[in-house]
Amino acid sequence: MTKRIILFASGNGSNVEQICHFFEQDKLVSIAAVYSNNPKAGVIQRMEPFGINVKVFDKKSFIDGTLLGEIISLNPDLIILAGFLWKIGSEWTASFPQKIINIHPALLPSYGGKGMYGMNVHKAVKENKESKTGITIHYVNNEYDQGGIIFQEEVSLDQEDSPEEIAGKVHKLEHLYFAPVISKLLRKSENEG
Repeated sequence: MTKRIILFASGNGSNVEQICHFFEQDKLVSIAAVYSNNPKAGVIQRMEPFGINVKVFDKKSFIDGTLLGEIISLNPDLIILAGFLWKIGSEWTASFPQKIINIHPALLPSYGGKGMYGMNVHKAVKENKESKTGITIHYVNNEYDQGGIIFQEEVSLDQEDSPEEIAGKVHKLEHLYFAPVISKLLRKSENEG
């Protein structure tokens, strides 16, 4: 039985691209759709080689239930937020309990919450002179970055690392681990089903 995933991204889309590459040869996983809330997002160009047309949506359809209805009709096994910056509402988490996951560029519960994304996280890690940071893949619930943790991986930092260098180290972890963790989750649900 093929597992269907839907990806959401707001920006560059390098994680979405990695995930697409990872599952390209996997007959058990199909990418049902890629969505973005940003008509200028880099993810749109990144999907062209895969023949995936990114569906761009606006705030109204996101809030009024139109988009949720469309996603429900696609019947995904997993919804993956890969650099998606809008807060997922309770009607989404109620419709897809334990089926929406996010990747966060820090070791939660540290550096999570509203406004803590991208370079904001890496600057805060630098300002606090942390000796390590990492990634957290977690389920999405009704609070920013507070859903159950699925996977974490850390990387050491040097005192001289700039926020940009910290971002580079974290990106490497994202690209290395996000797709395999998704694959493991899908296969786990297959075994339980």
